[in-house]
Amino acid sequence: MEYPLQDFDCGHETEFLLGHSSSHGSEMDVHTARTNRNPKRRRSIGNILCSFYNKMDNIESQSNITKTSKEDIPLITKAHRESSWSCWCTLFRKCCGPRELRSRNILLGKATPGQFPANAVRNQKYNIITFLPLVLYQQFKFFLNLYFLIMAISQFVPDIRIGYLYTYWGPLVGDLIIVDKDERVPADLVLLRTSESSGAVFVRTDQLDGETDWKLRLAVPATQKLSTDHQLFEISASIYAEKPQKDIHSFIGTFSRLDSLNSDESLDLENTLWTNCVIASGQATGVVIYTGPETRSVMNNSAPRSKVGLLDIEVNTITKLLFAAVIGLALLMMALKGFSGPWYRYMFRFILLFSYIIPISLRVNLDMGKSFYSWSIGKDPAMKGTTVRCTTIPEELGRISYLLSDKTGTLTQNSMVLKRLHLGTVSYAADSFDEVTSVLKSSFTGSDSSSAAASKFRRSEKTRIRDAVQALALCHNIFSSILSGSITSETEADQHLQTPDKAVTYQASSPDEVALVQWTQDVGLTLSRRDLSSMQLLGPDGRLLNYAILQIFPFTSETKRMGIIVKDLNTGEIFFYLKGADVVMSAIVQYTDWLEEEVGNMARDGLRTLVVAKKILTEEQYLDFETRYNVARLSTTDRVTRVAQVVESLEREMELLCITGVEDKLQDNVRATLELLRNAGIKIWMLTGDKLETATCIAKSSRLVSRTQGLHIFKKVVTRTDAHLELNAYRRKQDCALVISGESLEVCLSYYQQEFMELATAAPAVVQLIQKHTGKRTAAVGDGGNDVSMIQQADAGIGIEGREGKQASLAGDFSIPQFSHLARLLLVHGRKSYKRSASLAQFVIHRGLIISTMQAVFSSVFYLSSVALYQGFLMVGYATVYTMFPVS
Repeated sequence: MEYPLQDFDCGHETEFLLGHSSSHGSEMDVHTARTNRNPKRRRSIGNILCSFYNKMDNIESQSNITKTSKEDIPLITKAHRESSWSCWCTLFRKCCGPRELRSRNILLGKATPGQFPANAVRNQKYNIITFLPLVLYQQFKFFLNLYFLIMAISQFVPDIRIGYLYTYWGPLVGDLIIVDKDERVPADLVLLRTSESSGAVFVRTDQLDGETDWKLRLAVPATQKLSTDHQLFEISASIYAEKPQKDIHSFIGTFSRLDSLNSDESLDLENTLWTNCVIASGQATGVVIYTGPETRSVMNNSAPRSKVGLLDIEVNTITKLLFAAVIGLALLMMALKGFSGPWYRYMFRFILLFSYIIPISLRVNLDMGKSFYSWSIGKDPAMKGTTVRCTTIPEELGRISYLLSDKTGTLTQNSMVLKRLHLGTVSYAADSFDEVTSVLKSSFTGSDSSSAAASKFRRSEKTRIRDAVQALALCHNIFSSILSGSITSETEADQHLQTPDKAVTYQASSPDEVALVQWTQDVGLTLSRRDLSSMQLLGPDGRLLNYAILQIFPFTSETKRMGIIVKDLNTGEIFFYLKGADVVMSAIVQYTDWLEEEVGNMARDGLRTLVVAKKILTEEQYLDFETRYNVARLSTTDRVTRVAQVVESLEREMELLCITGVEDKLQDNVRATLELLRNAGIKIWMLTGDKLETATCIAKSSRLVSRTQGLHIFKKVVTRTDAHLELNAYRRKQDCALVISGESLEVCLSYYQQEFMELATAAPAVVQLIQKHTGKRTAAVGDGGNDVSMIQQADAGIGIEGREGKQASLAGDFSIPQFSHLARLLLVHGRKSYKRSASLAQFVIHRGLIISTMQAVFSSVFYLSSVALYQGFLMVGYATVYTMFPVS
């Protein structure tokens, strides 16, 4: 950067150089000053580098610079000094600052211009340079260790000696990679080809999001149509990829054939393979778009932190107080002895003599005890499968005041079963599903078991049942395959439906969908085959119903709904099915007076609800929609918003078909465990993405809230005034559990964070934020990858190895096989570890006070002499072996 010279006053500089004795306009004085200066000093290395960097920076930015003559350049200017400093700062930011993330165009099979990071992922806590400094810092941040380091070094000085001295690689962007079955993806890829003719491949993302379910990924159609992989090098194509993002659930890109016209195809999440995904079926060929630190996996990693127990912090504080006592005692002895002669030498010897007040064995004994406590937890026969991954904080388990718990998979089994189906005029439960089977069979066979004088109402009911069951069998993202023999699986993604000689395997990203499709099979309508473009149902009468899949709109946390457009190949009709949460579906379906009431009833029974709707499209309507949808998908700016607007144009005045209620069963002994923890004074916060009514029901059924305790459901607030009124309403209630939605919580924390936390921490069950406002010790328990951040942030993180994989278990400080073990872990092992550690710390400090008192008496009696009372191994043994066993 160069500053304009016209703002500089040459006369002021000349006056400065000549000691203010010359006139401002004297050319002779100026010339003398210039000739007396050594011109070589003006061209320092910093100025040369800065000048070179400025030239390179100006060439890159193509900026116009005003040229000045040599005589116009001042010798020493403030502007030049500021320019040099700015240059060095900019150069430092370029070299050491965070890398700027940019979108890119990838050339298939060719070298892509630009600089990209090496595909090396480093998740270690230390490297060869930082290992020693960081390890030393972790140790000597405790005052106790720092104190004894100084004491030990002092013994190398003869005058104050008391005793003896014994006491990954290059960039890959643009490269093509082939990944086989059961192999992990090494970098972020765009999927070009698969071994399946349809271009589909299934992946597992257990190390990315903690879910063990299979997810469908699709190859780019233009490259999947090629006959061999080698033709990828014969075509001229490029891929536009957005700049690296953290969001693993979205991607914006465009595939372009440079050797043909109108060949642009939009790319989204279903065309990608993220790092650490595992190919579950077939073979995949992809082109690398992000490497190393720019991959989604690495960008979502958080730096691991070293957890320190509260006991260690308290001992560190006590150590500082004891050190002050040592200094005070040494000063007292010196005051009695007199500050004459080499008094500083005597004082330092007194500090060394009284240093037993701060016992060097304290942290050693505490660490030995913690190792024993951790071993005891892992060997407890009542908690088989429990693993301690952090042996430095077992006593923290005995000081937990707040427990944050995930719901799905932690308090519940994450095993879904359809329990209720409501059609508006009639509701079916598990004991009446046989009626649904009978009515469905009669609707497909054309026979009616009712009398000939069946009413129009009964025929309407038959139609509603058929439409509802057919919608559930079609509106999903499940793929099925038929395997010979009987196969079973433990994962939620592979749920197998048994027949005498076959097993129909359902592969889905959601256990809710599997539960619904399994129920439709139980009542007679079976999903027999499904691929990317077609679906086949087997009716109760044995007929095959064939459908073409025109469009799929996957479920996302933002839309809270999933849709599909299918075409009946027998009749030619086009159906648009949609299912989702009632909060979004209520504005999409035609008005009914029973929707909100029945959804609330199911939620109060602890059921997860879905609203299912249908709309019949004409050929013209669909073609118009398809044109607008394809244009929106090719957009590189605001693609998500534009696609959502096009889809929402269809989601109007849809026919409400049914409401489903799916049950997620509680884990074994959850009620007894939560009740025991609550009686022990631990406040439990349950985190869930379900409806408030469902969360309330689960809280009651699991005994998270006692039977006699009230519940205050925080109303939805959007403004500061609303939040103020609701907080005052809750303040007036006593002994009430608090239930609050995420939106309302965000508003409260924005305006009344301190007031909300004061009320929330007094409630037995709430949602989020503790450590910052209370200082209490917290524990977090979860079973999925989405719980890892919560587990790592808590003072004691507890992972459960469940149906969602091992990521939470591996990330936790403690790993347990089931939730019911939590009570024994906290109330038995945690309490014992804390009490033992506290007693041990008190004993060791008391032991040091005794010997220091004896030393003080000895020195006082023998004319304030700075001579050790005990020498050699006697003191070493007293601090270790002789006094260790009574507290072991």
